[in-house]
Order: sequence, then C-alpha cells, then structure tokens
Amino acid sequence: METDHRPWGCYEVLAAAPDHKVKRITVYPGQRLSLQRHRRRCEHWHLLRGRAVATVGGREIPLSPGRSVDIPAGTNHRLANVGTENVVFIEVQTGDYFGEDDIERIADDFGRV
Repeated sequence: METDHRPWGCYEVLAAAPDHKVKRITVYPGQRLSLQRHRRRCEHWHLLRGRAVATVGGREIPLSPGRSVDIPAGTNHRLANVGTENVVFIEVQTGDYFGEDDIERIADDFGRV
C-alpha cells in the first residue's frame, strides 16, 4: 500500500484504477489541507473519526463521523481538523486523471502555493 506523509498528516492509497482512486487520509489536530481545486476529478469525502470542517466552494460544512461531502471538479475545497484527535476520512476520486499534479493550490499553511 502506498503511503505519503505530508506536513498536515498522511494518506494511504487503498485502491487505484483507471476510473477511480481511493485514499484513507489522516489529518492531525489543528491542521488543515491546502485550499485547492482539481480540473479532472471529483471527490467524495466520508468522515470516519474526529471532528472536521470542510470548505467547499466557500461554504463551511461541519463533519462528524458518518457524514460525507461531495466536491465537484473545479470547486475550491479544503478540510480542517477542528478537534483534539486525528481526523480520518475516506476520499473517493472519480474522473479521468488522478495524479497529484492535478492539485491547484490556492492557499496553503505550508508555503506550497
């Protein structure tokens, strides 16, 4: 299984196929993903553990375990861990390309814009 460590946490690729990719993503307390968008994929996030706020197209959506959110291609989005334990969620990507170079960062706490 492919694992990648990032400043905000880590992710594992659970499945990769020509028509989808599935990741298990962990975000540490007080951390958040970059504000980003993708041109060639949509994402579905399903929260397994912790408390988070998803920003999708300017809307802030509180997430608790069992809650999900859909992110259309081209929509600005990010997820922030607002609790005291790790946030863990499953990300299902659909579209025609799933490379990390399809991330267009708009704002980032770690200077990766």
